[in-house]
This record gives sequence, structure tokens and C-alpha cells, in this order.
Amino acid sequence: MSLVLTRRRVAIAAAATAAVGLGAHRPGMAQGKSALNLAMIGEPPTLDVQSTPADLVCIIMQHVYEPLYTFDAKSSLVPMLAEALPKVSADGKRYTIELRKGVKLHSGRDLDADDVVASLKRWMEVSPRGKSVSAQVESLAAKGPQTVEFVLKNAYAPLIAQLAMASGMAAIMAKETLAQPLKEFVGTGPYQFKERRPDQYVLLTRFDGYVARKEAPSGYGGKRTATVDELRFVPVPNANTRVEGALAGQFHYADLLPIEALGRLEKAQAKVVPLLTPSFGFPYLVFNTKEGSMASQPWRKAVQTALGPGEMLAAGFGDTRAFIAEGNHFPKGTPFYSDAGTANYNERNATKAKTQAEQAGYKGEPVRILTSRQYDFHHNMALIMAEQLKRAGFKAELNVVEWATLLQRRADPKLWDIYITHSGLFPEPMLSPPQLGDGAPGWWSSPAKAQALAALNQEPNPAKRGPLWAKVQQVVYDEVPYIHVGKFASLSSRSPALVGYTPHTYPFFWNTSLKN
Repeated sequence: MSLVLTRRRVAIAAAATAAVGLGAHRPGMAQGKSALNLAMIGEPPTLDVQSTPADLVCIIMQHVYEPLYTFDAKSSLVPMLAEALPKVSADGKRYTIELRKGVKLHSGRDLDADDVVASLKRWMEVSPRGKSVSAQVESLAAKGPQTVEFVLKNAYAPLIAQLAMASGMAAIMAKETLAQPLKEFVGTGPYQFKERRPDQYVLLTRFDGYVARKEAPSGYGGKRTATVDELRFVPVPNANTRVEGALAGQFHYADLLPIEALGRLEKAQAKVVPLLTPSFGFPYLVFNTKEGSMASQPWRKAVQTALGPGEMLAAGFGDTRAFIAEGNHFPKGTPFYSDAGTANYNERNATKAKTQAEQAGYKGEPVRILTSRQYDFHHNMALIMAEQLKRAGFKAELNVVEWATLLQRRADPKLWDIYITHSGLFPEPMLSPPQLGDGAPGWWSSPAKAQALAALNQEPNPAKRGPLWAKVQQVVYDEVPYIHVGKFASLSSRSPALVGYTPHTYPFFWNTSLKN
């Protein structure tokens, strides 16, 4: 081993120690309490889980807040704060939801229908996902202390799935805490918010008054038990620092590790357990359809022709076990699988793209690519994408910022043309990407989109919705509001001392414990 590499690893390990602040006198932790140290990809931009689709915020705050519904281990919808699945009228427009009785808020009082209605109305105002649901809602009201009723303008098949989604969650909050911005974080979850120290940690503590469901745990559903006293979410932006900290035993869990670290983790399983989750999600490129160079649909088509997602995935993930280059949004064998439009996937044809761009009037305008190093694969894919665009005659400009900065900048259409992100794979098309809804960064709106989505969302028969999704996927390839890059596996790690942890798209730590 070279001296330079040795010094580098020593430096990284030292940085990991500093980042976590482990030791006998961790600030904010009472002696004798059990605690998990959880290495996250960075500092959360907010703790208001309603207001952002950022995965990091969801991962932390899903322990504090709960939705009416969630998904079990088979991706089926199951009740959480609701008593059962809703009663739906014959025309599909009226949903009556009964709440569980005796559920406690962190403030100590019982949850009621007024909390639910106020929370969901706020969600429909501040969340990109909620705004798309709001467009379908005629009214939302409490019909008694434990009953909530939605009346829709038209039948809307994805409603319960939208209410169940963890990212940009339709989180139920204590009505007296609702504000913009949110300053208090009072929910019903197994953990309650204790403290946030920017660039150090977010600390959650066990809620002893938690009222769990009685069903056996399954996925995000069923009984949730807070066995560990404290959860400490530590921002560790450097991916290699997360790896070194995991190998040194400083983290009980480390999120989103670079795939190239898999070999080292596999050789050190006495110290750390690698977790490779296949078909975890999909990276995608979002285009600014509102302003700038990518507001032109013909120019977006030329970019689509220029890009080689297969090469981008190889740069982002390296190990062939970690990615699949395919243009269908949903995997084969699932109800929404379709190859519609995929003839335009992975063309990587610079000559054809240059001709398309010139014929559409492109004259060297900048294509500003917004990305971050916090997600290592985003940055590596962006480097390849920029080179592919340059080969096709585009003036590609790479803008690398912190992830929290990216989340801020993508809200301003004057600051970017393409940004890179990713999503988990979910069983309902309308859950991701948020660009399928209205108002998400990218601001995609067109008659073809509206027509295709209306047909999909107003069809209650699951067997008929698959072919209707194919028409939506075709519109995506035709109008290029975003590009589905492919599918990837996720690498994370846990300590051998962490018991009961099961990998999920949004990792959670209820129902986990520490070996004595």
C-alpha cells in the first residue's frame, strides 16, 4: 500500500471521528441510554417533511410523523393512522376515512379529525405532491371527531397511494403547530424531535406514549416499536468518510455508499455488514421546461439523442451488479411495464443530435447542469453527460453545489437547465417522479400530458391502468420533461450490533435494537 493512500485513509478516518463526535460524553445524550449513530449523505435542508420531496428529510422525519396509510412488505396499501382502508362511493369520488382511536400526539393529547384535516390542507398547499392532489379535491372536512371525508372532482385512483408516500409525506401533525415555516415538530411517531445542531446531528428520542398498531410488522406497516432510546442522524457529506467510519465501527448504519466500496466491505464483515439492495431506484435528469435553453422541446429531443445513459450508469455505479440500462420506467413482470418510446433510449448519437439541434435553431446557448457530490453517482454521471453533450455540439456547463444548495436552486427556473436526481421504485406511477404532477421543479405542462394522465388517474380498474401508463411513458419520451436513466442498486452498511434492520427505500430504525 502506498504511503499516500495510507495517509489518505488515516485522514478520512480522522474526519469520520470528528464528524460523529463519538465517545463517552456525546453532547445531548444522557448516560446509560442506547443510541444509534446513523451516517447520512448531508445536512437536511429542512425538517418540514411536507414541504420537500428530499429523501434525506423523509428518512429522518418518518420516525416523528406518520401518514394515514403506508405500504407493507409486498407494496400493498395498509392503514397506519387510519383504522382501515377507506370506504369509497360507487362513483369513486367520495372517500370516508375512520381514524384509530386513542392515538397520542407527542404533546400528550389524542389525535383527532381536526388535526388530520388541518395537516392535509397544509400539505396540499406546500407540497408538490400535495398540490397535484389538491387539484383533484372538491372538499376535505371532518365529519365527527374520528372521521375525515374527501370529495373529489373526478375519480382519482392514486389518492390513497399519494397519502401513503413517505417522501413529501402527507404527514399528520398537531394542528396547533402548523405554520409556514414549521417551527415545532409534533407528530404521532415512535420517536419525537429533541434537538438539531446544524452540521452535527438531528437527535430524536423515544416517545414513551406511542400507540402502535397491533398487526405484525411488514414493510412500513404494522406494529412499530422504538427499542433504542435515541436516533442520531449525522451529516457525513463525503462518501468515502462514510465508508471509513463504517469500517471503523463508528456508525451503526451508513447510507448510500459508493459501489466501489463493496469489495472492501465484503472483506470486513466481522466489522460491518454490506447491504446491496437491488432495483432500489432510478436516476433521472430533470429539464427546465419553463426558462433557459431546455425550454425548447426540439432542443430537449436533441439532448435525448446525444445522451448514452448506459455509459452514464457505468460511470455512476461501476459494478454491473449495481445497475440495469433500460428505458422502461417499470421492471418487466410488473403491472406498469411498457417499452413505449424506448426506441429513443440510450441512442448516444452525437452526429444525429448535432443535426437535430442545428435544425431547431441551437446556436451555442449554455446548457447548465446542476449536480452535487453528496450523491457520488450523480456527480459521476454528470461528468459523462457533459462530455456527451459537448461531443454533440452543446455548450455544457457543470455547476457542482452542496445538495442542500441544489434543492434551493432548482426552485428558481433562472438558475439551471438540467439537474440530476433519483427516486425509489414505487408501485404507483403517480408517486414518482414528482414532475408527473404539477408544480415540481421542471414545471412540465402540456395538453398531451394532461390528457394521458387524466385517463390513467380516472381509471379505477388496475388491469386497465397498465396500458394507460404506456401512453404516459410515450408522452415523456416525446416531450422529454425528464430522462429515465436506468435502474440501480443501493449500497449501505450496518454494524453487526444492529439487530432487526431490513433495507428499504427509506431506511427506518423502529423495530431495531442493539446487541448487549
